[in-house]
Amino acid sequence: MCWDAAERIRDGVRETPVEPSPALSERTGARVHLKLENYQRTGSFKLRGALNALLSLDEPTRARGVVAASSGNHGAAVACAAASAACEALIFVPEGSAPSKLEAVRTLGAEVRVVGEDCLFAEQAARLHATEHGMTYLSPYNDERVVAGQGTIGVELERQLPHVDAVCTSMGGGGLISGIGGYLKSLRPNTEVLAFSPAHSCVMHASLEAGEILDLPSEPTLSDGTAGGVEADSITFELCRQIVDESFLVSEEEIAAAMRTVLRQHHMLIEGAAGVAVAGFLKASAETDRWCERDVVIVLCGANVDPEVLKKVL
Repeated sequence: MCWDAAERIRDGVRETPVEPSPALSERTGARVHLKLENYQRTGSFKLRGALNALLSLDEPTRARGVVAASSGNHGAAVACAAASAACEALIFVPEGSAPSKLEAVRTLGAEVRVVGEDCLFAEQAARLHATEHGMTYLSPYNDERVVAGQGTIGVELERQLPHVDAVCTSMGGGGLISGIGGYLKSLRPNTEVLAFSPAHSCVMHASLEAGEILDLPSEPTLSDGTAGGVEADSITFELCRQIVDESFLVSEEEIAAAMRTVLRQHHMLIEGAAGVAVAGFLKASAETDRWCERDVVIVLCGANVDPEVLKKVL
């Protein structure tokens, strides 16, 4: 599925570069590589899944429009994909979403509606609207077409690096890690897939520990791109159970420190969700040396940080 998705979205996304990180390699003993999805169009990996899902629809279905729910990045991705296909897009967002991300969604031509205090409420409202108006709901993670689209990052990594021992990503709804991890493990089953979540919002992490999808509250976090609940029927829960080898939590202070590290050492802007993956690997590496002299990829999943948030982080 990922190969098909890669061909389908090839003209609409960037093949993002991989960059070695001498600073992170020195700190951890691993050979650390950064997959720069912060350079992706719309500033986030989310465009891959949204575009693959939308382009998988037939023309009459696309003509009726699409609906999505998002704290920002998925909404911008759906808006961008819809604009390229001359398709109407309506995005439901939770209260407290970053103003800069909502502005990006509107600039791309989509209508924005604010509903509820959590992504889960926005998702429920979006699904209901889609059903009532004959539109197609595009989930940010609970859709095999979206998961396959995110997995195209793995397709690129296979071409870009001769070997990957471990891949590190942030984990929210589980679409990113399921897509990349599933593809890489299909090639090399021994590839380690490491998931990292903010302690303030870690529903999938807690659900994996409990063995069932939990309904848990989330606190505000710098990693707004991974924040919120997980749908009760999400396909990504079972995928994560099969694919994720270890899951770790990081604090807000660790996320902020990681964002500053990438800015200082690589002169790149990343958002909190990307900082989660960097912070998590640094934390995990301090507890074990098993990745020493091994090739590790950290996925920098996006760059869309609100200016006021960045100001506080710096």
